[in-house]
Amino acid sequence: MVPVSPGPVRIPARGGDLPGTSTDMACTFPVVPAPKNTVRRPLLVASAVLLSTALTSPVALAAPKPSTSPSATPPAKMSTVGGARLGLPGTQVNLAGGVPVLPKGLSGRSWIVADAESGDVLAAHNAHWRLAPASTLKMLFADTLLPKWPKTTEHKVEPSDMAGIGSGSSMVGIKEDETYSVHDLWLGVFLRSGNDAVHVLSAMNGGVKNTVDEMNAHAEELQALDTHVVSPDGYDAPEQVSSAYDLTLFARSGMQKKDFREYCSTVSAKFPGETKKNKKGKKVRGSFEIQNTNRLLAGDYDVPVYQGIAGVKNGNTTNAGATFTGVAERDGKVLLVTVMNPRTNESNEVYKETAKLFDWGFEAAGKVEPVGELVPPRSAAEAQPGPSASAGEAGGSGDGAAGAGAKPVASAASGGGADGAGVALGIAGGVVALLAGGAFLVNRRWPLPDLVRRRPRP
Repeated sequence: MVPVSPGPVRIPARGGDLPGTSTDMACTFPVVPAPKNTVRRPLLVASAVLLSTALTSPVALAAPKPSTSPSATPPAKMSTVGGARLGLPGTQVNLAGGVPVLPKGLSGRSWIVADAESGDVLAAHNAHWRLAPASTLKMLFADTLLPKWPKTTEHKVEPSDMAGIGSGSSMVGIKEDETYSVHDLWLGVFLRSGNDAVHVLSAMNGGVKNTVDEMNAHAEELQALDTHVVSPDGYDAPEQVSSAYDLTLFARSGMQKKDFREYCSTVSAKFPGETKKNKKGKKVRGSFEIQNTNRLLAGDYDVPVYQGIAGVKNGNTTNAGATFTGVAERDGKVLLVTVMNPRTNESNEVYKETAKLFDWGFEAAGKVEPVGELVPPRSAAEAQPGPSASAGEAGGSGDGAAGAGAKPVASAASGGGADGAGVALGIAGGVVALLAGGAFLVNRRWPLPDLVRRRPRP
């Protein structure tokens, strides 16, 4: 039995690296009663202004090269956005009576467990360590560009649209001179982590450079100051970095857009194929099925679907190793977990460690004292909105439905039928800061994906 300490516990930082591949792989928020958070919130919102000012110096915004050496260790001092404890190397958690011990065997170089709605960080390990992000950076890409076009907008792909895609990139299968809807392209981004889809959307947005500039500006607005974007798809690039803390901010912001929630909770969908002539000489265009590569959402031979999972994004590159940010709901609690670069070579380790941290977080929620918080965007900290702020859906286009041919998955209820089909969650709300109209509205409600059911297992 591991002795329990009544006070804060720090576990020394450990380095490591997981050799990856050049292929990237490819969402939901109810609340835990915590009266003390209500008292802290005005102070947290006010202090965010001071934090954002203190941390916008050239040193804080500098983007060092990603740490890829197996012997690399986190810096002794890192960003303190969200709290001083989060800037310390090693594991930060407040173990006390009734608080479960952290799971054994965690090898991720960086990870974080946070309450998606209150923003409380329940535990973290090297949360602000700047590392290569892989395709988890696509969460920032989507959060930045999703509101730009109605999903029915169509675009004919030019050869120049896909220039500069990195060798070995994950692709959804876009063909030149074919026309795709924005809805199709976003399915390609979220399900297959298609770098070809990212580059086509970037071309529609004025090009890769303009898109990168907008992503960096949006990251700064979200106070994700560990992040420096070089490539919009997350492909390895010199000085492209993010952190477990920042990736969690991206997921939390994105999840407040209905389209984002629907796309990232979709398990499989039909994607347009190539136009060809049939036997009669008539041009026809078929389709093929694409599957979400988030293993906690879709399952794999050694990873079961995680009960309550609803997204968000995974990735894998040579520099980054495996990375993943997930969101899940259980018994009225919604948690975000990010894991970066587990050091073991075991298959699907990033998902296994994420599942362990989810299990711990759901057991610890409401019992453990937070070690920090997920800060609101800079504009929200400056605006300090009052109770008169209006509710509403933030960002996204249209009604946010997943669309024809798409199969959303979601949080399965306990005690589902023998066929594996659970009861639809419907709309489960909770207290969350909501990004809308340039202001971060605190203490508003927003729903989990509303077409969510457990997929039958093979």
